Amino acid sequence: MAEKAEEKIAVEIKSFLNPSEISDFQEALGQFNIYKVALAEQDPDRTLYLAAPDWTYAEFFEDIFVEKIREIYQVQLILLDPKTSEITAWKNI
Repeated sequence: MAEKAEEKIAVEIKSFLNPSEISDFQEALGQFNIYKVALAEQDPDRTLYLAAPDWTYAEFFEDIFVEKIREIYQVQLILLDPKTSEITAWKNI
């Protein structure tokens, strides 16, 4: 749990290291949705983000199909530099 400026957030971190990015995303999306329901019950003021390595954005998350899924499921992204663990971008829906 953390805060971004005044916003309370929770972050689900995924590495996307398996050979199939779509399988990684499928697993991450399932977990994300379960956590989203739990947060709605326990801490409804908190926004859930999915954190992923920054290289996954250009290679995977910009795909039109994946963007549509993100839009439907309201998946907010935090992109991280895997070497430094620093946030490189916030991608909101």
